[in-house]
Formats: sequence, structure tokens, C-alpha cells
Amino acid sequence: QVQLVESGGGLVQAGGSLRLSCAASGRAFSTRAMGWFRQAPGKEREFVAAISGSGATLYNGDSVKGRFTISRDNARNTVTLQMNSLKPEDTAVYYCAARPSGGSQYTIFSARYDYWGQGTQVTVSS
Repeated sequence: QVQLVESGGGLVQAGGSLRLSCAASGRAFSTRAMGWFRQAPGKEREFVAAISGSGATLYNGDSVKGRFTISRDNARNTVTLQMNSLKPEDTAVYYCAARPSGGSQYTIFSARYDYWGQGTQVTVSS
């Protein structure tokens, strides 16, 4: 079993930055791809970024590439999402997700992530 706890959300003005962190418990963290998703009110959950077990990264190019950076620390069982140049349309609840043990390849598909955090609110004011 894996538990994920996000932190770092909050209220920020447009153009500002936030750093989200996700702490994972459980085994085999380094063998799991990790992802960040977000869901705005009235919208479907959206892929933001993912990182493989070895550190390769993938971003939602349409909305966040060049502004957000995902990284992981396998020694500390953490994954972070550095968000710069934030826009009001980035406002959402952000979720950390983990693939099953051995699922080290990243994916944009939420159904392939077995474990989810409770979410952290990010609000960007204009």
C-alpha cells in the first residue's frame, strides 16, 4: 500500500511561483512512475506532468511546458512540482499519483495510476 501526501498549495498572484511536494510512504518508490494531475471546478481531471522511475519527464505541452518542472528524490520518497509564471487558468486542485510497483514508465492516463493523494488547492489571482 502507498500513501501520498501533497503540500505546498496556496494563493498566489499571477506571475508568481509555488512549489508542490508529494511525500510517499510504502515500498519500491524508485520503481514507480509518479504524476501530477489537476482538476478545476466543473472540469475533468487533467494531466500536468509525470516522471519515470529513472527521472525522465513528460509534460502537458499545451498548458504547462516551460513553466512547470517535475522532479523526484528517490532517497526521500518525494516528488515535487515547481510551478513558475502561474496564470489564473492554473487554478485547480492538484493531485499527486503513483503507478504500481514496477510501473516505472510514465503515462498521461490517470487510470494507470493506482494511488492518489488527497489533493492540494492552488489558486492564482489575476
